[in-house]
Amino acid sequence: MSSSVVAAPVPSLVDGAGAATRRRRPVGRRRWGQLIWVAPALAVYAFFVLRPLITSVQYSLYEWNGIGVATFVGGANYVEVLTDPEQLGIIANAVVLVLFFTVIPVALGLLAAALMHGLPSGSFTTVSRSVLFIPQVIPLVAAGIVWDWVYSTNGIANQLLSAVGLGGITRPWLADFDTALPAVGLIGSWVQLGLCTLLLLTGIAKIDPSLYEAARLDGASRLQVFRHVTLPGLRREIGVCVTVTMIAALASFDIVYITTQGGPGNQTMVPGVEIYRLAFSEREVGQASAMAVVLMVLVLVAILPVQRLTQRSDQ
Repeated sequence: MSSSVVAAPVPSLVDGAGAATRRRRPVGRRRWGQLIWVAPALAVYAFFVLRPLITSVQYSLYEWNGIGVATFVGGANYVEVLTDPEQLGIIANAVVLVLFFTVIPVALGLLAAALMHGLPSGSFTTVSRSVLFIPQVIPLVAAGIVWDWVYSTNGIANQLLSAVGLGGITRPWLADFDTALPAVGLIGSWVQLGLCTLLLLTGIAKIDPSLYEAARLDGASRLQVFRHVTLPGLRREIGVCVTVTMIAALASFDIVYITTQGGPGNQTMVPGVEIYRLAFSEREVGQASAMAVVLMVLVLVAILPVQRLTQRSDQ
């Protein structure tokens, strides 16, 4: 009985190289295709973001009034921004606003989201969410005008205080040196509260309900459930809220310009309004550009650690 053995063809190196080339070609085509699709967006980003950024850095190195010949001064504008007590006070005002724009809205948003999560679905819950989100829909210019009237001498704030017997503490809140900055900050708290509440409420809805059920079976109180189940599940949403509100605080312009324009004195002056004043009123384009670059660095220094902590907690 004879048996035949059929030898399998041995692939040659040439065939292997050809197959590898065929496998690489689609990847290269996909990359070029992706680049073609992304190119318009990159061009728009480069023209409207990168180009103004580079131009601001360039202007910050010159003394220029926007019309005449520019004089190169190197880092003198940055030295003035970082050493002038008035300029440092303006930056400090923006840091103080972080307390009102970030800490208060996130804390109250957590509380409101936790309370609303336990409510049954219905018209009351829907209306509550809509009311909380209204400040995000109203233009900040209109909100600033309304709050300017609320804080005025005959505004609703003083009328309510007088009605409850606290007429002795009434004052023009936005014109008082001691209360102007906190009054502006409370407007920011009102604007940011709805956004934080809805983001956190959406995050709570994503948490596995079995975790809450297990915690209740273990006899955990509502505070313990909030601390050990809700907060860990909301790390990403809290990171988003902190990032958005910190940027709004440090780069605030609309509310401050409409309500106080930086006054009284410089009590509510913030970098955004100061940049506008230096560039268009004082015509110190170089110093305004230096302040803008310092503000950008301040925003990055503030939000990058938050993003890193959020990503680390996710991992």
